[in-house]
Amino acid sequence: MGILESFSLKNKVALAEAGSRTYIASRNLAALEQLAAEHRALGHDVRALPVDQTDEKSITALRDAILQDSGRLDVLVNNAVARPAKDGYFSAAAALEESMRVNGTGSIINIGSMMGLVGVEPLNYQGTDMHGWYPDYFFHKGGMTNLTRFLASYYGPRGIRVNCIHPGGLNTGQPAAFLKNYSERTCLGRLANDTDLMGIVVFLASAASVYLTGTNIPVDGGYTAK
Repeated sequence: MGILESFSLKNKVALAEAGSRTYIASRNLAALEQLAAEHRALGHDVRALPVDQTDEKSITALRDAILQDSGRLDVLVNNAVARPAKDGYFSAAAALEESMRVNGTGSIINIGSMMGLVGVEPLNYQGTDMHGWYPDYFFHKGGMTNLTRFLASYYGPRGIRVNCIHPGGLNTGQPAAFLKNYSERTCLGRLANDTDLMGIVVFLASAASVYLTGTNIPVDGGYTAK
């Protein structure tokens, strides 16, 4: 296999834009069906299925549905997140328990957060009514860091690689003061956009990263480098 060919995901059950059959799953099947239709219109093989990550039976049903349809699963991206602890550090225990049921679950390509690698930066929130005092989020994303190493150790003998991507902040139209403060905190001087994670996900899903496992990779514009 040539070096460029090793990056290909063609004929895999993984990521649509890289040539793979892709399954997208969440609780909102109607929204997923709309997204899948948009991709199919572009020639991508995308199929929508329901899953509730707080329900173990729902997760195993998703697995069985994929295997019945395709007979295999090459890459699994764990990107579920819940933010029920709306009151931050003062949230009720029930909200923290709900957060744990979703955010504490691991997989093959885990999506963590650079907040799992650093503490809160209060200066990011100056001039806004926002704050970063959400202990459940930091706790779960920090746990994902070491869970990735554990799963890599456990599944390594079976030839299964487990890595984690830790994205920085995504520009979703936050207040101008936050965008300015955060951007000044990064080496590249901006927040992430909708396409900044594509390359690293394809790399970790492909044979180009065949000897890479147990890694935690910040994809944060240099936020954690400062």
